[in-house]
Amino acid sequence: MALEAAVPGLADLRRVEPARIDWVVVETALETALPPDFKLLAEQYPLLQFGDYMSFHTPQPGTEEAWARALAEEREDAADLLDVDELSDLLAVYPEPGGLLIWGSSIDGDTFLWTTAGSGSEEWQVTVASHNGDWWHYTAGAVQFTADLISGAVEPWGLPRVRPEVITIGGEA
Repeated sequence: MALEAAVPGLADLRRVEPARIDWVVVETALETALPPDFKLLAEQYPLLQFGDYMSFHTPQPGTEEAWARALAEEREDAADLLDVDELSDLLAVYPEPGGLLIWGSSIDGDTFLWTTAGSGSEEWQVTVASHNGDWWHYTAGAVQFTADLISGAVEPWGLPRVRPEVITIGGEA
């Protein structure tokens, strides 16, 4: 996994057994399949924060329904971002075709989203909404984007450089 190459010590946090997340519950509630790289990350690792800066919003076993509800509620946050930056005429929020769906955030208020366009979730690209109003797309999945952001392979455009460090959050190791 490219993310393990970009973040020393990440492999040490990999679960011995993959988490048994009920993706049927999650994806039924969201009415869409989620990208395979995101699902693999959620199954293999506890909740993580990278560089004391950014984290993925992943479900944990037993929280699937609540997680899906929370993600659905974050649609309002995505709509608010579009309104504040006057982009609601250009971009939509999921479940609109090609709409934005939040997958992560930063401690600075940056938001990481998928643009849900394409024939399947493996084709979704990343959309970044920085807290200072910079918006940009990156043609890769969420995990590859994070690896590239941390390794410096992608220009951060309005984001800080992310240190190649990781901690677990939420008490699970």
